[in-house]
Amino acid sequence: MNGALPFIAAAALLALALGFLARRGKDMNLEQWTVGGRGFGAIFVFLLLAGEIYTTFTFLGGSGFAYGKGAPAYYILCYGTLAYVLSYFMLPPIWRYAKENRLYSQSDFFVRKYDSATLGVIVALVDIAALIPYLVLQFKGLGIIVEIAGYGAISSTLAIWIGAVVVAAYVMVSGVHGSACSSVAKDILILAIVIFLGIYLPFHYYGGGSMFAAIDQAKPGFTVLPPHGESLWWFSSTVLLTALGFYMWPHTFGSIYTAKSATVIRKNAIVLPLYQLILLFVFFVGFAATLQVPGLTGPDIDLALFKLSVKTFDPWFVGAIGATGVLTALVPGSMILITAATLIANNLYRAVDPSADDRQVSRLAKLLVPLVAVVAVFFTLKGGETIVALLLMGYSLVTQLFPSLVLSLAHRNIATREGAAAGIIAGVATVAAVSLTGANFHTLPWLPAQVQDLNIGIVALAVNFIVLIVVSLAMRLAAAPAHAAAE
Repeated sequence: MNGALPFIAAAALLALALGFLARRGKDMNLEQWTVGGRGFGAIFVFLLLAGEIYTTFTFLGGSGFAYGKGAPAYYILCYGTLAYVLSYFMLPPIWRYAKENRLYSQSDFFVRKYDSATLGVIVALVDIAALIPYLVLQFKGLGIIVEIAGYGAISSTLAIWIGAVVVAAYVMVSGVHGSACSSVAKDILILAIVIFLGIYLPFHYYGGGSMFAAIDQAKPGFTVLPPHGESLWWFSSTVLLTALGFYMWPHTFGSIYTAKSATVIRKNAIVLPLYQLILLFVFFVGFAATLQVPGLTGPDIDLALFKLSVKTFDPWFVGAIGATGVLTALVPGSMILITAATLIANNLYRAVDPSADDRQVSRLAKLLVPLVAVVAVFFTLKGGETIVALLLMGYSLVTQLFPSLVLSLAHRNIATREGAAAGIIAGVATVAAVSLTGANFHTLPWLPAQVQDLNIGIVALAVNFIVLIVVSLAMRLAAAPAHAAAE
């Protein structure tokens, strides 16, 4: 056994132990299992949000994107901060409404706001379709981390299966409490490891500030946005898309419900932008690897951080880095499993059998956890996309929920249930059509270059909004004579 494996195994066992211990003294009914009894304070909500937001994407995807793409990676630094500013105003009314109506999922919010069980089913299906790529992202990252950090002693496939078993086991037992407890260890480790790597590696190989000069000399223009492709227009549209979609992820949205007060949410909106600075150190690692481990292309760019770590450090320290990476996969993976299982049990099964009570739904949700994990493992082993590509695919889907959600918060909602459903379907259909055909605006040379570079998700969002408004107006106009006759 090499010196790295004990650290990696210890991380998995720690997550499992913390997950099981989190159950002590609690009756794991549906409310406790999914939303922690709505009693989490500022620290636990922070840990939960940080656990979901800073994932293997932060660890591998951010450094890999900086390694493979250069300046376009800066979008990752921008969108989270904008989302936190938005959350200060948007999330408290969502929390209050959820508490008053005892909501368990994002789909529940749409059902109550629009008084439409059908819309709830549509939202649940969109959520599940987006969560699977996000869970695949975590398992894919886990496989990379264990295989590289373990010097090949454990294959990526075996690591993915072990990780899926571990996370499914403690999720079934402790639910969101297990996720929150394991987030404590994960956040401490990721702060220490990422900051150290981001400072040490540039100084070790470049003497610090000369790193960017060396990169610019070897790869001119790498550290600035290109004029075409991932240009300023792509950058701006991607930042807008991901900022609006940030809290549309159903597992992040559900974390809002765990807070014990609206003040807890506002405190997190103030503090979390500071935590965003950790991404700078992730970028520094990716840039440092650009000239030190050249030649990584396609999905292999996600290997940059660990390829450079293996080249630089002794096995025991690579194991410590790997242990941190394992937790960045298991913690958000656990929240995704909870959310996906809850959506299927609470919003799909209950739609078919409205007589099902919370006890039945809770039991079914827990039984669904391993099934969702197996489905995600299947897609993980089959797919080859990069971590950033997987994340952006999911964002393009969940952001389609934003227009109808934000309009529902207004004193007078101009969207009807039919308009909300039509807009979401139109937006998702646009994303699906592009994803399945591989089409993009660059195949239409008659379009302006700026339009060609737009993120397709933002275009789908525009289609969504137009359809929502047109259908809503049509429904209100159709209903007007009936209201007049009734009066």
